[in-house]
This record gives sequence, structure tokens and C-alpha cells, in this order.
Amino acid sequence: MQALWMVLGSLFFATMAVCVKFALAWFNTAELVFYRGLLGMLFMWLFARGQGVTLATSYPAMHAWRTLVGVISLAAWFYSIGELPLATAMTLNYLSSVWIAAFLVGGALLVWNPRRGAATPRQGPLVVSVLAGFAGVVLMLRPTIEQHQMFGGLVGLMSGMTAAFAYMQVMALGKIGEPDSRTVFYFAVGSTVAGGAWIAVAGVSPWNWQHALWLLPVGLLASLGQLCITRAYSQGATLVVASLQYFGILFGALYSVWLFGDEISPSGWAGMSLIVASGIAATVLRARAVPNSPAEEH
Repeated sequence: MQALWMVLGSLFFATMAVCVKFALAWFNTAELVFYRGLLGMLFMWLFARGQGVTLATSYPAMHAWRTLVGVISLAAWFYSIGELPLATAMTLNYLSSVWIAAFLVGGALLVWNPRRGAATPRQGPLVVSVLAGFAGVVLMLRPTIEQHQMFGGLVGLMSGMTAAFAYMQVMALGKIGEPDSRTVFYFAVGSTVAGGAWIAVAGVSPWNWQHALWLLPVGLLASLGQLCITRAYSQGATLVVASLQYFGILFGALYSVWLFGDEISPSGWAGMSLIVASGIAATVLRARAVPNSPAEEH
């Protein structure tokens, strides 16, 4: 049952991305970040209240950093959804596990001091997974470069990198005992504040209730997806559910083809496969050092 929670959560996030792509025809990225945060904040406040979880925290600085990098990742992902085929934007965002592996390799090399006779860090498998992941990125972005969408591709790549920073902060918050609902709530608050400030600069789009209906599922599906994934991690085998999160890429690819008529080239499929394989490998290798990692958030 826990595996099904992860698959369902991945489906919710992929469906939210579909709603974002449709909504971007009438709203700018700043507005989507704002409304995703506002609706998510309301939903998580009700959920935390139902669980009897207080929203007061003793770690405001940690939540502030998690929120900052999370909002940057969210904004970059929403922007890339509007600029790239949905499958490409989804896959680049799910590259966060590969980025974390790259950070681990880099960190091990930085603290290694050969003058003290320390052994060379044994990071071979992680290095291979990182290189395979970025090879997948090159394969996926080839059609993007040919269609002059390189900037959107770079922004999508940044969404995955900043998501990795957010994920590591979520792990740190989980280790000190912060409830998931509290962490997600403050992220929603940050999205609302940042989105509102951004709207003051970017401007407000003409309001139409028919178009605004796309905003509701963006906030609702994001919250439902996070709750499903949190339940999967809290009750299931971490490696199994962590691997099943990549169903989000499959759902995104199917939506991309069926709803938007995107053509995914053989190199695109190969790139997605490489990224999924490297992400799963990186997750397995990382779990040896950081067991019972919490869920990633979108």
C-alpha cells in the first residue's frame, strides 16, 4: 500500500504540472507561485489543525533557508514548464537526486587531504551515477537547443539543483523532529510572500473566473501529492518508495504526448531513462549514509 501512495503522489504532482502549463496561458509565473502558496498554506493549516500539530517553530532560520531555496526551485520549475515540453521540464526537476550525489562527491573531495595520508574517497559509484545523469541531461536537451529553448532548459536544470538544496534542508529539519506538515506550511507561506512581492514587479494578469479555475487544482494537487509522498516515506521501505517517485517522469511524458502533442525523440527517451536510472542509483547509494530520508517537496 505504501508503494501505491508514492505512485499516487507522483501522479498528483505530474497532474499539477499539467494544470500549471494550461494556467500559464493566462497567468504569469509569479501569480502561479503566489496562488500555489496561498492555497497550499490554507490546506496545510487545516491539515495541521486536524492533526493537532502546532505551527510554532523553534527553528525559524532553518525554515527560512529551506523556504528560500524551495521557492527558487518552484519558480524555476513553473517557468520551465511554460518554456519546454512538459516531459523535459518534469525530468530536469527530478534531477535533484543526481545533484545531491554530485554535492556529496564534491564535499568528500573538498575535505580530503592527501598530505595527511588519508585514503582517496571511495566515491566511484556515485561519480558514475552523476556522470550518467548529466549524460541523460545532454541527450534530453539536444532537441531543446535545436528549437532555441536553451534558456528554458538552463532554468529547468536550475530547478533541479535548487530542489536538491531544499531536499537536504528538509532532511535536516526531519532529523531535529520538525513535523512534515509544519515544514510544508512554512514553504507555502514563503511561496505566498515571494509570489506576492514578485507580482508587484511583474504585474497582474487580467482576471477571468473561467481561467482562474486552473489555479485551484495547482494548490490542491500539490498539497495532496506531498501528503501522499510523506505517508509513503513514513510507512514504507525508503528505497522502494524513493525509486517509485520517478513514476512522475513517466506520467509527465505520457501527459506531454497525449495532451500537448509533444514528440519525444529517441534521444529524449534515452536521456529520461539515464536520468531515472542514475537518480535511483544515487538514492540507493545516498541511503547508505543517510537512512530514512524524508520526502521531497514540490
